[in-house]
Amino acid sequence: MSDLQIWLMIFGVAVVSMAPRILPVALFSRREMPPLLKRWLSFVAPAVLGALTAVSILAPAGRLDLGTGNLYLWAFFPTLAVGLKSKSIFLTLFAGIISMALIYHLAG
Repeated sequence: MSDLQIWLMIFGVAVVSMAPRILPVALFSRREMPPLLKRWLSFVAPAVLGALTAVSILAPAGRLDLGTGNLYLWAFFPTLAVGLKSKSIFLTLFAGIISMALIYHLAG
């Protein structure tokens, strides 16, 4: 590969990576969206985060694992309890980190 091809590839990847982030802001920042669309869009980020989290917890090795050996599943329950009780992202993350640390320590 020549130097020009490498630079073109870097530029192309940068454009493809940044376009989905910049275009919506550029196109919709000065327009008022309908309330229904605003409400619908407000659920996109939590839904994506929930899906990514569920896959990480339920299928850590790429396949469904609901067995007792799934350490992520064990850490999920105290983390969920703290999140539901406190409604604090900081406390929930702290509980998850502490849960995983204790489980890794105990599982050895």
